[in-house]
This record gives sequence, C-alpha cells and structure tokens, in this order.
Amino acid sequence: MGPAGSGKSTYCSTLAEHCSALDRQVHICNLDPAAENFNYDVAFDIRDLINVDEVMDELELGPNGGLLYCMEYLLENMEWLKDNMDGFGDEDYLILDCPGQIELYTHIPIMRRIVDQIKNWNFNMCGVFVVDATFCCDMPKFISGCMLSLSAMLQLELPHLNVLSKCDLISEDQLNGILDLTSAAEVPLSGGNPRLNRLTSRICELIDDYSQVSFLPLNINDEDSINLILSHADHCMQFGEDADVKIAADDELGEGEEEY
Repeated sequence: MGPAGSGKSTYCSTLAEHCSALDRQVHICNLDPAAENFNYDVAFDIRDLINVDEVMDELELGPNGGLLYCMEYLLENMEWLKDNMDGFGDEDYLILDCPGQIELYTHIPIMRRIVDQIKNWNFNMCGVFVVDATFCCDMPKFISGCMLSLSAMLQLELPHLNVLSKCDLISEDQLNGILDLTSAAEVPLSGGNPRLNRLTSRICELIDDYSQVSFLPLNINDEDSINLILSHADHCMQFGEDADVKIAADDELGEGEEEY
C-alpha cells in the first residue's frame, strides 16, 4: 500500500528477488486495475477481471471514479480472487501489489472489506505501507506520511509495517534525521499562521498518543535492509512457525559431525 509513486512495485520486485535467492516461493499478484508496466512476473492480474481504461470509456468516469468502480467490482466478485489465491501452496508467499489511490486505505471501506474476506479464507496477512524517503526529507511532509500510515493501520486492522522506500536516493544523514525522531513534536513548525502551527502541534500530539508509527528503511542495494523488512513481515504473519524441524540424514552429515 502507499501513495502513487511511493515505490510499491519496486518493493514487491525487490522482495521477490531476495526471496528467490533464499529459495523461497514468492508470487506477486497485481490488484491495481490501472497498472501499466511491471518489473516483475505477475502471478495473476486483476486486469484479467476488469480494466480501469475500459470502465472509464464505457461508464464515462474519471480516473478516480473508474478505479473505485473496479475495486467495488472486485469486491462483488471475490470468488475470482479466491480461485486465484487457492492455486498456490501452503508455504508459498503471496505479495498483493495494491492501487495507489490513498482513499482506499484511509476512509473508504473497500480495501477493509477485501482484507476481511481474505482473512476469512484463513490467509495470514500483513499490511505494508510504503512511503517515499525523498518525500519525507521535508519534515512537514513526513508528518503527512505518518498520518497516512496511521490512518491505514486503524482502517485495516492488520499487523502492519511502515517502509521508508528509496533510501538509496538520500544521504545517510538525511535518513538518520528521519529515523532518529523519537516524537512527532520534534518536527519544527514552519512558522507563518499561529493557528496553523497550533493545528500542526495537535496533529503531532495525536501521532505521539497512538505511538504506533515507525519506519523500516528500504535500500534496494543493501541486502541487510531487505532482509530486515522480510524478517519483520515473517514475524507479523508468523510465517514458517508451523514448519517441521528438519533433521539431517546420516549420509548428509559431514565427517566429525553429530546428529542432535
């Protein structure tokens, strides 16, 4: 999840490549009916069910209205989604690349109802909200990103990770300046209208009161950064906790090694 251009598709492809190197089965599924190009292999695509361009032409809707119509159509045809998701193994890892229209995660209940239905099918889920690090270098915009993340957390009620994408495009000092913030109230006010400054202060207090928003940095050139995010996602979903402990056979043990 995340605003348009925040790096959601890059997150998906980066995680898939990392998991492939670890011999983990990962499948990326496109749930954005307005998507055009992918830098990853798509396991299944909502555009095979409905396409936003066709909706806009036939119903004379704008881009936002067309996207909302497509997601409502998916909600009415969830058996299509279930049939596609049931085609994978129990240990397979599914990544759902979702639309960038932020209203779907903050105050329109469409994604919440889709998520609830998927949970009813006994899938363990984790929400990942992606925010652009270059956007957050401007501290007032960082507060905006925090509010969007918090809104999505409260709306969807899922185990949740916030990922700061494109960290390879900013300096280490800029990144530390974002990650080292212990309170939203530390963000300097922009001056100007005192009434707006008071509003900003109250918003910062709201974020601090919930004390739920923190970010994991994603640098696509740093394997440790990618692995940290993957391990947090695994923990949120309890991924692999039911796996049996594998004991090496006698002929797999090297000389001088013992089986425990």
